[in-house]
Amino acid sequence: MDLKNFISTVEKLYNPYTNEAGGYSLTLMDSTKMSVPNDVNNRHYKAVQEWIADGGTVIDNPPE
Repeated sequence: MDLKNFISTVEKLYNPYTNEAGGYSLTLMDSTKMSVPNDVNNRHYKAVQEWIADGGTVIDNPPE
């Protein structure tokens, strides 16, 4: 299965203590939600990067 073809939305997650980006929250086309860490060795992280490279837009709501 090529996960990038099933991604509906991607939102950047932030650490509530440091306000640093810490990963992504994905919503798949079947409404499944998953959290993905910022880890270049993680297969889901790689799928997110491919999705972005293919034109996907990441929702980014950094803490104030």
